[in-house]
Amino acid sequence: MTPVNMHPPSGSRLVGRADPAGCRASRTIAMPRVELQLVGLSPPVEPSAIERFTRALVDVTWAVWDPESDFDAAIAVICRKAAIAMGTERVSAWHRDAHAHVFRCLHAYCSVPGLRAVTHDAGGLVLDDREFLPALTGVRTLQTITVDTDPPGTDNPLRDYLKREGIQSMLIAPAYFEDELQGMICHESIDRARKWTQDEILFAASMGDYVAMAYEIARRRRAEAEVEHLRLHDRSTGLGNRAYMMELVRQRLSAPEAYGSRITVLHVLIDATGAASSAGGASLEETMARVAAGLSPLVGEGVELARVRDNGFAFLLANDATEQAAIRLAERVLRAVRSLELGALEVVPAAVVGISFARGKAANDPRVLMRQAEEAAEHARSGDKFSYEVFDIGQHEGLMKALRFEQELHEAFAKGQFEMHYQPEYDAEQHQWVAAESLLRWRKADRIVVADEFIRVVESSGLMLAVGRWVLMQACHDAVQWPLLPDRTAMALRVNVSARQFEDGLLDDVTTALASSGLAPERLCLELTETTLMRDMDHTLSVLRRLKSLGVHVAIDDFGTGYGSLVYLRQLPVDVLKIDRSFVDGMPGALAETAIVKAVVGLAASLGIDVVAEGVQHGAQQDALEKLGVRRMQGWLHGRAIDQRGICQLLGAASAG
Repeated sequence: MTPVNMHPPSGSRLVGRADPAGCRASRTIAMPRVELQLVGLSPPVEPSAIERFTRALVDVTWAVWDPESDFDAAIAVICRKAAIAMGTERVSAWHRDAHAHVFRCLHAYCSVPGLRAVTHDAGGLVLDDREFLPALTGVRTLQTITVDTDPPGTDNPLRDYLKREGIQSMLIAPAYFEDELQGMICHESIDRARKWTQDEILFAASMGDYVAMAYEIARRRRAEAEVEHLRLHDRSTGLGNRAYMMELVRQRLSAPEAYGSRITVLHVLIDATGAASSAGGASLEETMARVAAGLSPLVGEGVELARVRDNGFAFLLANDATEQAAIRLAERVLRAVRSLELGALEVVPAAVVGISFARGKAANDPRVLMRQAEEAAEHARSGDKFSYEVFDIGQHEGLMKALRFEQELHEAFAKGQFEMHYQPEYDAEQHQWVAAESLLRWRKADRIVVADEFIRVVESSGLMLAVGRWVLMQACHDAVQWPLLPDRTAMALRVNVSARQFEDGLLDDVTTALASSGLAPERLCLELTETTLMRDMDHTLSVLRRLKSLGVHVAIDDFGTGYGSLVYLRQLPVDVLKIDRSFVDGMPGALAETAIVKAVVGLAASLGIDVVAEGVQHGAQQDALEKLGVRRMQGWLHGRAIDQRGICQLLGAASAG
């Protein structure tokens, strides 16, 4: 990208993009059918003109960089300030539409009362860029070109435009951004043919720079707005996400004079698993998008909707909505979900609604209000599959305890109290450990807390993405330090990846962790649940293929407990299936579980996928699994999860022995 510079006055002249020596007198620029000539440089203008240029540069700088000003407003200021400083009757800014090969007028400022603005042709097409482009490209380092009314008889496609607009002389400065001509700014002398001075030429060139700068800032702001939109919105449904809803609730609670003192949140929990399964393995995201489409018509004045969790939505009611209005909305929500028929079997997703009113602590804390609605929805689950429940103050103490625990978790992560433990994976055929699964632990005072006790709170509190990235980075750094196995190979590392992490920059996270740690990509295996993989198959296939291109392996964790994965297993580029412990627990006596494991092993073998059995606790289970063809196992029989020091000692002893 060509840098865009601001050029304040220096001594008695302005410094443009190029050295003024590059502007040689009477140099003619060749261009198809248009006569363009750099006019001779006159003596410097009076100091008063320099002062005008300086003031204009300052004003334009403020306008272009003003965070409250948009692109159109900045262009308008540039044209107005340029016309006043240059003493020209009109200044116009043009955007080059490369697609249509035309310049379109963005704005025209007329300094003379009664002078009309630039006339637009039908469709707004004014100037053919194929006539201007060679000249503007050729004089890029010369800052400007001039166009004068050509002599009679010359075949000039600009003649009609110049005569129609009454232009005697025109000084043009191109605006380049990222090495592309974006547009130009034209300083038009209407009342007389004009020779432009050196300082006027350099000032005009600076105005071209400012037009380019306005383009650059506008694009940067659009990119920032897109990033902010992605941060606050759900990709599958297009609705706001939890952060978006939390911000809305915070705004409504903090401004009762604008939104009313009665604020209500409805939390809608959806059980869409059956509906997704009936659609032949349709992704959960597709199902939730259908549900979102069914709920969106309920949004109106004072009613907002967002997707606040994988299987949950939230409605926000403001404008002093009554309790009766909230209950009526809950009933409409249930009717809307009940009317949906998803999949070939026309299975209807179940739904419950939790209602919370902004009272007590909930009137001041958006977290409390949101969690109260969630708590009420969880209670409603114990009743009819289409029901609602209003938060009971009797549940308040339990909720406060949960919020305190959430705050404690945030502080623990910030203070570095999380650590990694590793559970080894044993290969019964090789009689050695071959991999280790990373498991998150919380060192809380005098005890170690396993992830099962707090991971749901990590997910619901918005910590999951940050914690997941830390786990991946820490585990990769730890694995680099592990001693080699007895056969002089390096043990593989398995890292669990959450659905949130899988959707938000996983490839960048993996690339960063591998580069930072120096871990060989083929040693890393990412474990994802069936539910995560089935959320959005297009996204899943894209990410998995790119992970494979990096050399990273992928495992399906808790295989057999999700839905629809068998339908897509042949398409998924995975390396490992981890059979859930629930199928191993009953072995060797449980016939149904044994049959399922046998089927999974056979399917995996036909696809060239390795199988690992989880939760192996005694020898009889191992014997039964080996008979079915399972040789890799993980469980207490072969070792519990141990910290980094312990895994290094374990591997070191194995290598020495």
